Amino acid sequence: MTMAWPTERPIPEDKKMNTPHTRREFLADVGRGMLVASVGFGLATELGLAPAFAVEAPDTLDFGPLESLVCLMQETPANKLLPVLADQLHSGTKLDRLVAAAALANARTFGGEDYVGFHTIMALAPALHMAYELPAPLQPLPVFKVLYRNTNRIQERGGRKEEVLHPVKPATLPEGRTGGDVLRDAVRRKDCAEAERTFATLSQLSTDEALNQLLFAVQDNTEVHRVVLPYRAWDLLGLIGKEQAHTLLRQSVRYCVKAESDSRPANWNEPRTLLPEMLEQHKLLDRAPGTRAAEDQWVDALSQTFFKSTPEQAAAAAAAALAEGFAPDAIGEAISLAANQLVLRDAGRPPQAETPGKPVGSVHGDSIGVHACDSAGAWRNLARVGNARNTFACLILGAYQVALDRTARGGDFLNWSPVPVKWQLDHIKATEADALLRETDDAIRQNLQAHAAALVSRYGELGYAPRPVFDLMLRYAVSEDGALHAEKYYRTVSEEFAATRPAFRWRQLLALARVTASEYGRPAPGMAEARAMLKV
Repeated sequence: MTMAWPTERPIPEDKKMNTPHTRREFLADVGRGMLVASVGFGLATELGLAPAFAVEAPDTLDFGPLESLVCLMQETPANKLLPVLADQLHSGTKLDRLVAAAALANARTFGGEDYVGFHTIMALAPALHMAYELPAPLQPLPVFKVLYRNTNRIQERGGRKEEVLHPVKPATLPEGRTGGDVLRDAVRRKDCAEAERTFATLSQLSTDEALNQLLFAVQDNTEVHRVVLPYRAWDLLGLIGKEQAHTLLRQSVRYCVKAESDSRPANWNEPRTLLPEMLEQHKLLDRAPGTRAAEDQWVDALSQTFFKSTPEQAAAAAAAALAEGFAPDAIGEAISLAANQLVLRDAGRPPQAETPGKPVGSVHGDSIGVHACDSAGAWRNLARVGNARNTFACLILGAYQVALDRTARGGDFLNWSPVPVKWQLDHIKATEADALLRETDDAIRQNLQAHAAALVSRYGELGYAPRPVFDLMLRYAVSEDGALHAEKYYRTVSEEFAATRPAFRWRQLLALARVTASEYGRPAPGMAEARAMLKV
């Protein structure tokens, strides 16, 4: 899925990640699925019409032309990886091919079940998007940063000897039941083998339909990684190709099964009862999404409703707006703006939550706000690519989750003021763009979160172009560790800035400035070596 970019700098056509489906490709997928159903899966596989699941296959997934690069990512010691990657570039291998191989290596090794592993695969597409925003000599840096993290974690977990994903045989689904229902039931029973076999069957049809059926299980809960993982996997399909949809999306199946077995809060099951009630109560099951335009004031008011309400009230407000025919993008925008307030208002990490790399007062990494923004963006984008039922479901749950995020993890967000406050703005004397950017850079380097946000606010108020601000933030999204979230959050802000109306979009950049100032001072592992090797 290709999203709009935030500023004037275009991406070269030969470097754009392709949208997974044009209309022609979608119809071809549907036709292929019908043919698979008519001739049978075994014959369809022999004819090359179905994905290469396990028929009588070996116990190891094979990725064809990418297999050698995938193995390289799994087998190379982390301390030797960067020179190997540089050699690959010099020999003509493109960055997108390296990212594709890394994603498949990650999926095969971790299967969505390792914390660092699934954070890393979620960072791969954002890193490549970041690369294409940089001058040519610097483009390898964000990609090398995440590939280093990827291989390092693969080696820590035992490399190829500990692979999680293996070929899987499709199941025979019961007649008269929706595939998504069958998948969700297997997940709820914590039956990973049956869930995998069911999803293999669903993946024989179109890629779009596989995602739509997967979302039945994803929507059982609104935990952040449960929703962001399938969206970032979907984003990778434009790079890797639809034929790997099963490999990338089945990680979410395994993640959902594992989550059912983990310790869970008391309200864990609430979405699985609330969502059907909302869809039924507002008569959304048999209708198409509306196209009613929303004014700025309406979007702002709805975002405040989501922010101030209980989770149940927020879900009901989203469902009511959908029933009134408002365009889904307007409701998604309100969800995103509510999540943005959690970054701008956050008092920072309390002493009891301090960990290495995430000190007291910090708002980067797995902070309430960053997690909420990544979740809101994922729900919003999944609503765009899902069918009508899932468009409604994703937005209802997105509203539910942003309200839950405000209340579930502590903090008095309703009474905390968003940065920057008036006295912070009053201290800014500069009015020239270059001076404001220099002062913003200084504020980031001093970890002055509110001051960095105030400077960006003043810069935007004066009508200056956003691209130089993105360039400044991009520099640190590349150089700093970011506690596994720098790439994802930079990309989330880029997407949301592009998709948010002018009256509100600068709020996204204020939040990015704050998070960037929070994360500064902890350089990413391997970055200094990569710069030296690339001589940049």
